[in-house]
Amino acid sequence: MGGEGEQKVRAHVFIKGRVQGVLFRYATRDEANLRGVKGWVRNLSDGRVEAVFEGDKNKVDELIEFCHYGPPAAKVSSVEVRWEDYTGEFRDFHIRYR
Repeated sequence: MGGEGEQKVRAHVFIKGRVQGVLFRYATRDEANLRGVKGWVRNLSDGRVEAVFEGDKNKVDELIEFCHYGPPAAKVSSVEVRWEDYTGEFRDFHIRYR
């Protein structure tokens, strides 16, 4: 126990490109739930998708990697990641609608 992969992290992520209207939020939620990552995802009015991921560093890294391509209809042009202090505030991963 206490292996390196168990470090808890928080990533605040902004995804740019054709990422709205392509099921990006739903696919991100499904990928997060598969990995046990907590947090949320939402569309922004400027066309980007914003998300906060909390969990084991290796699982959060996998989810960030997913964000670089997203679901089949998406065309991601950039992914910005801001590392923040882990809070443990989330019980699950959900889609925010505002």
